[in-house]
Amino acid sequence: MYDPQPLNQQHHMDSFDCGKEELNFWLSTSALQAERNRTARTFGWTSDGEHDVVAYYSLAGHLLQKDEIPSRAGRGGPSQIPAVILARLALHKTLQGGGLGGRLIVHALSTALESSRSVAARLVVVDALDEEAARFYERYGFIRVPGNMRLVRKMSDIEADLSG
Repeated sequence: MYDPQPLNQQHHMDSFDCGKEELNFWLSTSALQAERNRTARTFGWTSDGEHDVVAYYSLAGHLLQKDEIPSRAGRGGPSQIPAVILARLALHKTLQGGGLGGRLIVHALSTALESSRSVAARLVVVDALDEEAARFYERYGFIRVPGNMRLVRKMSDIEADLSG
């Protein structure tokens, strides 16, 4: 039904509304600029042959300091840990509550995992926008970094979940 694809000029993003103004605004004003600057790669869902974006996520490379994450996520790693940051993830209000958020995050994690096969990354990290978002990510195996809204998940755990 929805086929994630890299965003481009043909996609319509101005009418996107996930209920979080920060995520709506970033999509309409910054997603294509981030793509051009190679600072984030954004994938969008569109409805059957349409160009209106109904969901999206953005991924970028990241580097974490080992002492800034829970020990079970950084154990055995170097002092700086390569990661993929799930910088944005949003679903249009009309699609929320039907399980599609789970499909969207699975696709985002699959994309991150696939990219880590070419460019090493040990973790996926996300900075949750609010408590509701943090709880959403926790349902998908992310663990909180104490004292803030950052969550991490080991790439090896993602790979195990996706292959099983």
